Formats: sequence, structure tokens, C-alpha cells
Amino acid sequence: MSIVEFHDVHFRLGNRTILNGLTFAIEPGETLVLLGRSGSGKTTALRLINGMHLPTSGDVRVEGRTTLEWDRVRLRRGIGYVIQEGGLFPHFTIEQNIGLIPRLENWPAEKVAERVRSLLESVSLPAADFADRLPRELSGGQRQRIGIARALAVEPRLIVCDEAVSALDVSVQAQIVNLLQDLQEELGLSYLFISHDLAVVEHISHDVVVMYRGEIVEKADAASIYRQPQHEYTRNLLASVPSVD
Repeated sequence: MSIVEFHDVHFRLGNRTILNGLTFAIEPGETLVLLGRSGSGKTTALRLINGMHLPTSGDVRVEGRTTLEWDRVRLRRGIGYVIQEGGLFPHFTIEQNIGLIPRLENWPAEKVAERVRSLLESVSLPAADFADRLPRELSGGQRQRIGIARALAVEPRLIVCDEAVSALDVSVQAQIVNLLQDLQEELGLSYLFISHDLAVVEHISHDVVVMYRGEIVEKADAASIYRQPQHEYTRNLLASVPSVD
């Protein structure tokens, strides 16, 4: 069963068509990248996955159930999110940031504490050194590792990485991408990676969906996209990043 499925999905606001006929799937253990410049519809697609929007027509399914059938709060809390700079609450300690959703889910305090310790170890930031610190006391790469730990807090199967490494230095990007790949292999995670950054996409994706003005213009495995892009828009995206070759 696919983790996420879009079947001929349209989304309109008034007379304006935002998404037009999207069909794709994210499989267990796979990284799928939604690739496109600002305004292509990537963020709207994400909001359809987590139930912030409902399709005007077509069908969006998460773990086999349409988003119409899901309890919206349960749906959103069951997806992990990694965004730029980790998206941490600045006045919360690291422990409070990571433990937020488990506490909202009424986990016992001992279970929350153990989960936080375990997650900090998994991202190579020991709890003894980091649990009581504030986000401003960490480097950008460390904050992003905390963001990953928080995304894993309630053991989701799907992690959404929304421009998750775009603001980081290239060397730190590589560390975070490697961490995400290691966690994917260890935990069997599925990733939806939303990006305009081809240099990052090349190293993390299994399949790529290229979007332009609310439509899919190309969909293929990552190697094919890089070797022989079929659409002019994709070729232009590739040409804009000299380091890809």
C-alpha cells in the first residue's frame, strides 16, 4: 500500500485553478521529490496531504484512507515535518521542542523523557549536552538535527522535508542529507522532499515529480531526470545549476 496517493487531483480557489490533474504516489521507504520554482503548486500539494486543503476533485489518500476520512488533527500529528532552520520554538528548550507532540498526545512523562533521549542520540546530539539548551545556543546544522528529531517524535511513517536544507552551508547540507538517508534505511521512512534545489535533490531522491503552474510536466526516477530530461522546463532547471554536471 502506498503511503500517499494522488489520483487526478484538482484544486481551485474561486475561478483560479491551483492544481490541475495531479497523479503520483509515495511508496514505503521511498523519497519522492516535488521539484519546481515558487508558485508551481508544491506547497498546495503538501496542504492536501495533511488535510489543510481538500481537493476540489480527485482523490488524496494517506495510508490507504482519503483525507476526507481522516481526523484532521490525527492526520497532521501523524506526519513528521522538517522545515528550514528546524522551525523550533525559540523559548522552548530542546527537550520541550522534541517532546511537544508526544505531550499533546498525552504520553506519560517518563515515556516522553525516554523518547527525547533516544531521539537526541539518533541525531548525534547527546541529551546530557543538549536537552536543556535553547535553539539560539545551537548552530544551524544542530538546529536542523533537532528539527529531524522532533519530526520523528511519534514514530511517523512519512516525513515531509520542506526546503529542509536550503538555508544551510553546502558542507552542512551534506551532513543533514546523509543523516536523513541513514534514518530512512534504519526506520523504513518515506520522505516527501519539497525543493527547488537540484543539487540537493540529486543526492536524496528516488523519484522526482517536476511541477510547473500547478501541473506535473515530468515524472521519472531521479537518474532518468538527470540523464535525459524530457520537458523543456526540467531542462531549464538543470541548466540553471552548473554544479549538477
